[in-house]
Amino acid sequence: MIDWLSAPSAFPPPARALDDPNGLLCAGGDLTPDSIVKAYAGGIFPWYSEGQPILWWSPDPRMVLYPAEFKLSRSLAKTLRAGRFEVRFDTAFADVIRACAEPRREDGGTWIVPAMQEAYIALHRAGIAHCAEAWRDGRLVGGLYGVALGRVFFGESMFARETDASKVAFASLMEKIKREGFELVDCQQETAHLARFGARPIPRAAFLRHLAQLINSPVKPGQDSSRWNSKA
Repeated sequence: MIDWLSAPSAFPPPARALDDPNGLLCAGGDLTPDSIVKAYAGGIFPWYSEGQPILWWSPDPRMVLYPAEFKLSRSLAKTLRAGRFEVRFDTAFADVIRACAEPRREDGGTWIVPAMQEAYIALHRAGIAHCAEAWRDGRLVGGLYGVALGRVFFGESMFARETDASKVAFASLMEKIKREGFELVDCQQETAHLARFGARPIPRAAFLRHLAQLINSPVKPGQDSSRWNSKA
């Protein structure tokens, strides 16, 4: 059994999360900016489908990417040098999250339900959620979004309408957050795609220790929204 939140953002300790399904911690609560920020700060994130209550997760192990370990393939480096895409940050956040919410298959659904979209757009307006965008010929063709707290970037989702568009946006984001002092990217779930960039799973306990060291860093580059609204 999992806890039902008796009060907004009253999250139980991540160690109480289920093993099956991996990381399911609790249900209920709300998606206010305060609740989502408190969740991320404690190693927890929301993830649910239409018709379900809000579900909160903290899987073990946790997929992370340390910026110093980021791997750029030769083919992607060549694409970046070619300048086929123009990369921008935080100029079309709502468009990026809505594109990420589009089903990947004809019969597929999405976990980025309207309530989630509205919640992260509110976080963006507060200067907490950010996006990287790939543009070509004036069209948004790829991108990703996530949350920046302290020296941690919490990646959420990405999309591509052209080959390599999301990869270019991701590589540009990694270059940016390296410059600004981020030390950890939370990738949440283990995937082969992220592993190719250097992401790797670590025990949840180790993730939580690193998170506690970085989340309240006195240098909070992700909180200055003026640094994000720009071109690469």
